[in-house]
Amino acid sequence: MAKSALLKSSIGKKYWMALTGLFLCLFLVGHLAGNLQLLMPNSQLQFNQYALFMTTNPAVKILSYLTYISILFHAVDGILLAIQNKKARPVGYAKSNPSANSSFASRNMAVLGTLVLVFIATHMINFWAKMHFDKNMPLMTQTIEPAPGMKSEYYVGRAVGQYYQVDQVKLHGEKEPEAGLPPKQLEIKNGTDLYNVQANVKVGELYKDLHKITFDFFKDKKYGLYFTLFYVFSMAVLAFHLWHGFQSAFQSLGLNSPKWTPIIKFAGKAFAVIVPLLFAIIPLFIHFSK
Repeated sequence: MAKSALLKSSIGKKYWMALTGLFLCLFLVGHLAGNLQLLMPNSQLQFNQYALFMTTNPAVKILSYLTYISILFHAVDGILLAIQNKKARPVGYAKSNPSANSSFASRNMAVLGTLVLVFIATHMINFWAKMHFDKNMPLMTQTIEPAPGMKSEYYVGRAVGQYYQVDQVKLHGEKEPEAGLPPKQLEIKNGTDLYNVQANVKVGELYKDLHKITFDFFKDKKYGLYFTLFYVFSMAVLAFHLWHGFQSAFQSLGLNSPKWTPIIKFAGKAFAVIVPLLFAIIPLFIHFSK
């Protein structure tokens, strides 16, 4: 048995590859369920509430950390397995016809996995990092018509029925209005907290507008189409990776039999097609919608 930095045997590596892979499949289903809200009309509040829940709920945070660890472990373990398999057969056969004995996906799992990892890093930079660390992250607003012909932009508070007129709210660090104009009574601090300026008391909390970030990203006039095509391509790569990986995980765990193997293969192929396809539809819908 070859030694590795993570596990001592190739069988052990395959077990962990299978377990982390299946866990990440569950993550994909949950992530897809939340993102499909972007296809619904008037989903801005609903999607931003989902984003808030996913970034603040303690149980979800724990699952998120477990997901990050699983991604890294799955990636590193896959690379080690690929290297180990290469070393185990340093000299190729004199005559070889790999396409007759294995699928494209099974022969290129390491390459497909690397491309998926690149996509994940890009995706997290464009959305996850902005949601967590960007000080210029926009806050959710809504146009309200308090009286006929009088439309104004309002920040949407997290409590039901809370709205704050945008031009009456001072951004953190914003200069005082010019002489003769009344001072603003509310101020945004810590990104989303709304304070009464005079009393320095927190009066409400606002939503980060991940919905707007997502739509602006894919509808960008200069790069939106390229971003959309990159995401669609990445989902095609993910589909190939899942095409072999899903059923291979069950095989690695020894969960194969004449009765269950055909069902697992069918379910795996269906999963590999449906999940990436639905993910790909989202950027296409956003980019080409009016």
